[in-house]
Amino acid sequence: MSHWIIAPVLIPAIMGALIVLIMRNDLLLQRVFSLAASLGLLATSVALLIATSQTVPEVYLLGDWPAPFGIVLVLDRLSALMVTLTGVLAVIVQLYAIGSGWDARGRHFHALFQFQLMGICGAFLTGDAFNLFVFFEVLLIASYGLMIHSGGKARLRAGVQYVAFNLVGSSLFLFALASIYSITGTLNIADLAEKAATLPEGDAALFRVSAVLLMLVFAIKGALVPLHFWLPGTYSNAPGPVAALFAVMTKIGAYSAIRFGVIVFPPSTPVTGSLIADLMLPAALVTLVLGALGVLGASTLSRLAAFAAVASMGTAFIAIAAFTPASISAALYYMVHSTLAGAALFLIADLVSDRRAHDGLHQALPPIAQTGLISALFMVSAIATAGMPPLSGFVGKLLVLDALRDSAALVWSVILVSSLLIILGFARAGSTLFWKAHASAPQDGPPGHPTQPLAFVAVGLLLAAIVALTVLAGPVMTWMEATTAELFDAAPYIDANRLPEGN
Repeated sequence: MSHWIIAPVLIPAIMGALIVLIMRNDLLLQRVFSLAASLGLLATSVALLIATSQTVPEVYLLGDWPAPFGIVLVLDRLSALMVTLTGVLAVIVQLYAIGSGWDARGRHFHALFQFQLMGICGAFLTGDAFNLFVFFEVLLIASYGLMIHSGGKARLRAGVQYVAFNLVGSSLFLFALASIYSITGTLNIADLAEKAATLPEGDAALFRVSAVLLMLVFAIKGALVPLHFWLPGTYSNAPGPVAALFAVMTKIGAYSAIRFGVIVFPPSTPVTGSLIADLMLPAALVTLVLGALGVLGASTLSRLAAFAAVASMGTAFIAIAAFTPASISAALYYMVHSTLAGAALFLIADLVSDRRAHDGLHQALPPIAQTGLISALFMVSAIATAGMPPLSGFVGKLLVLDALRDSAALVWSVILVSSLLIILGFARAGSTLFWKAHASAPQDGPPGHPTQPLAFVAVGLLLAAIVALTVLAGPVMTWMEATTAELFDAAPYIDANRLPEGN
């Protein structure tokens, strides 16, 4: 199985290059081969996910150079889970882009889409901090192009803001890596875990600063306050399918915080102690509150979806900040749910704006084509995103609350009150978009619009995945708990990086 570990990186990398070199003038070929590559990525990731339930972490040595000197990819339950989530989202979003015609509104959509997948999968699989930076840059470069796909003044302005924030994050990332390397002489995650635990006192202070700087980078990627300002404008102005794919990008920040926070900077390590958790929890609480207020006061449906994404990251980081097996398991479940729910909401916002030329919530406007179906999809998505029963958002928040039952009452209060604000925000949006619009319907009914069945199928698949995540919450949490147990027992992960025989 070890040689298949690199497949989630190679498949989109090769296909993206082939599309640029051979198929750039044939949209049909781009659609066929790009979708085939995404399906191949999904099939490979599922096979890797199944394999991780039967084996210890595996290491793939690029160039056959052993860790910590060479570039390594590491497959364990956590990385396989995130790559599989990416594969599921990639196929569904691509179906929507084809069905809605978004891929025909600009150049190189499918090539950029594949390069984006390459960067995301590489970030989840890498076992080296520097190559995490490299894959960050790969996915960011592709996302710049996707962000301004089909052009427009507002989209270009949001793209410039997105680039500026992420360039700051990239610079901080390099500073953090340089500092860590100067102290430890390595950037391999497993090697860092060993050396961080035995640092002399003279290096401990600088290492703590480097750890905080690195977590600051992950906070930027995960849109934590006060570094979240890039997300609402970026996601609300991005094309619908691009924003839906971006739903998994913020999870890279959360994934990295989990990986480093548990293995390299655990609270039990004297060098960092509880410093990371003490800084992360207040930021996560404020992020959730601001996200909920943003949902309540959003002026457009796309901005509502963007602020809902901010709130979901706040909830995930609240659970992560506890750094206990129960809280990390709950965070993983909630991250899977919020990725699916956030992507569905962005696609529904795109369905509305495509039929009305905008998705404003400031006044009641005439109904749109297929309003009954879209309103039903919106209601299911709103219930899931707001965390109302019986869908997975409710299950996820219950798991987070249960994992934090020994925390201060403030944590529970913030989660519950913010959930109420989000429910009110979605109720207001649904009322304006569908109920009031129906009441003001003209005699001749809503205007016509192409049916776009494939686009509706894509949204339906996301909502079906949310229902499946709810129905199978027990088995899924069993998997998450096993994933967390493997994560907290770092010895097999470290040993795999020591042994060239793992190749």
